[in-house]
Parts: sequence; structure tokens; C-alpha cells
Amino acid sequence: MVAVSGVILAAGRGTRFGGEESKVWALLAGRPLVVHTLGALAAANAVDEIVVVVRSGDEARAAAVARGLSLPTRVVVGGERRLDSARAGVTMAGGQLVLIHDGARPLASPDLVRRVLVAARRHGAAVPVVPISDTVRYAKEGFLAETLDRSGLVLIQTPQGFQRELLLAGYAEAERRGLDLPDDAAAVLLLGCPVAAVPGDPANLKITRPGDLALAERLIGSRG
Repeated sequence: MVAVSGVILAAGRGTRFGGEESKVWALLAGRPLVVHTLGALAAANAVDEIVVVVRSGDEARAAAVARGLSLPTRVVVGGERRLDSARAGVTMAGGQLVLIHDGARPLASPDLVRRVLVAARRHGAAVPVVPISDTVRYAKEGFLAETLDRSGLVLIQTPQGFQRELLLAGYAEAERRGLDLPDDAAAVLLLGCPVAAVPGDPANLKITRPGDLALAERLIGSRG
């Protein structure tokens, strides 16, 4: 029986990264970025299967890189919106719990994955967060405006963990309202259900621009 499924979202266009293909195929330390992400989720020894959501045309390439994992891995094609891709992956997943992880976050530590999973089991939904330490201000028409109170503000990371049926209900509610979602926790919040915040990891970098690869490579090197 599959208890926990990992769903890796690798179907994004990555417009800020540039190029024609998805950024998850950019090389990091000599291997495609998504290979590191797959390995990060598998290294936690906390999931029973992995579902990789990719753009149409990337199915064979994703299946090929997944063959190196010891976990059962399936590949599914995503949709135009993040919501469509996430729902396709969760629908394919067989676990009672699902961990949704960005394909462009290759440095999630095993401890982080396990923290999220423990909290998701206990509360039904959990996300890793990092407190904001910098001053936050609005900028209007090129000039600084009022300062925001940053107490209580956090940056949201992945993997995010959920009871599968709760998350699917949240997706259905988002569809009913005609909403796209910035992340999966937003789907559960639409239902009025609480989402637990667990300590994230500042090193859990999301690759957004080409320069982020160099930083990620240095972090990989520092981990040995």
C-alpha cells in the first residue's frame, strides 16, 4: 500500500530563466536540475512513490532520469496552469498523504522533508516557511513608499504536505471559483482549513534565474 506520494512539479515554463525548454533540464553540477530534485525527495526515505509532472514532450526524458531511483516513479503531463499540473499529479498519486515539491528546488534536505510530513500527518496540511528578516517596503512608480510591518510575514517553500483528499477538495473549490493558485496551501485555505507552518530552510533555494545555478552548485559543494 502506498502511504506517502511525492509529486514533483516540473511542467513550468520558467520564463524568467529564459530558453525554450523548461529550466528543470538545465545542468546543475553536471546533471539536470530535476535529477537533483528527485534525489532530494528520495533521500528522505519518507515517500513510497514519486509522480513527476512535466510539459508535453518531456515524458520520455523524465522517465529516463527517473530510472535511477529506487522508488516507483510515474510521469504525467501537466496543464497550462499550475493548478492543472498539481491536480494532475495528485490525481495520479496513490498515497493518503502527498508531498508537493517544486521541480526547481534541488536542495531540500531530508530533515526538511520529514518535518513537513510529520506536521501534515498531525494537522492535515503543512508548509515550510522562512521568516522575513529584511525591511519590506512598497515601491510605486520607481520610488519607495510605506514600510510594511514584517512581523509574522514569512516566505513559503516546498515541499508542502497534505492529506490527499483534502487537497483534491481544495483544487475543486478553486476550480469552482475560477481561481488559479500561487501554491497548494492556497487550495486548502480556500476551504477554511488551517495549514501548519513548519520551519523551512534558507538553503532550500528555488532556481529562478540562470545565476541561481551557480549559488546552488556552491551549496551542493559545501554539503560534499
